[in-house]
Amino acid sequence: MARRRKISFDTRHLPGLFDDILREEGDATSDAVGEGKSRIGGSRKPQKRGMSGGETEESMAMLPDAIEPLKSAVAVTTLRYISFGSGSSGNCSYLGNDRYGILIDAGVDPTKVYAELERNSISISTIGGIILTHDHGDHVRYAYNIVRRNRHIRIYCTPATLNGLLRRHNISRRIKDYHQPIFKEFPFHLSDFVITPFEVSHDGSDNVGFFISAGDHKFVVATDMGEVTDRADYYIRQANHLMIETNYDLTMLLNGRYPEYLKARIMAAKGHMDNEATAAYLKRIYTPTLQNVFLCHLSHDNNTPEIALSAVTNAFRSIGIEPGDGSGSIASRNQPVQVVALPRFDSTGVIVLRL
Repeated sequence: MARRRKISFDTRHLPGLFDDILREEGDATSDAVGEGKSRIGGSRKPQKRGMSGGETEESMAMLPDAIEPLKSAVAVTTLRYISFGSGSSGNCSYLGNDRYGILIDAGVDPTKVYAELERNSISISTIGGIILTHDHGDHVRYAYNIVRRNRHIRIYCTPATLNGLLRRHNISRRIKDYHQPIFKEFPFHLSDFVITPFEVSHDGSDNVGFFISAGDHKFVVATDMGEVTDRADYYIRQANHLMIETNYDLTMLLNGRYPEYLKARIMAAKGHMDNEATAAYLKRIYTPTLQNVFLCHLSHDNNTPEIALSAVTNAFRSIGIEPGDGSGSIASRNQPVQVVALPRFDSTGVIVLRL
């Protein structure tokens, strides 16, 4: 059999088979819309696409804030949320309504996940997909194990995240059979949710947060980020329920046993957020729309739930807001916002989210 000769030169400048047709359609569209005008009015610059399929920083800056994220049209009274574990040892959580659900990341042993779902009368058959924030092992370690056993479940992540996952980890390449590509700032439907991925500042191959719409509920995932970027801020400010990182206490980190290079990585803009930075940010953006705050990804060596909760609670108190502790008690439920530190290894059990 003759071997196919490998093309070693750049072919992007060569003419395409359908160039003439596409050019005619483009000219017709330009005439209909008007010279230099978009369908929403005003001129728009072409947006560059990054290698991840998401936007570059330049193109993301051009996205108009006036355009609201898509909202799910399905009527939802309450949501159910479970964290199976949160931290560098493993991250995975469940979000669902009374019909369907999703998993957010897959870094916790599936045996534990299945047992906890069953204990709360949630069938794995109702879970439509796993959405991955990035390709670090504590977020993706068990993704293939889950989909291999439950073949109706798909993995939703950017193409660059999938490539990073295959490059970094000893995971079967057959995981590609379950991959559903997603792109930053492009909403997609999953179960009863409309989900918009957005850029966050971290050092994975590609990194996203998620704006999840379920009826009038707006749930935002903003974990593993060294700072709050403009795009992350845009989505976080709309949240009713917010899962946000409080990774470390700065004093504990500086005086701890970590080597200097690791301390620098953690404190970098593409690293993690400390308690005080997250607390100051929440204080600045708080509105009565925000009802639940879940502090996630607490460091085992450089943080404690008590320190993280104290920082955020004191920040709210400084603006006259007394937060509840998420316990479900009458006294706690009467407070305007609930603040919960997610356990590192244990499940939270079902937390019912209302508006």
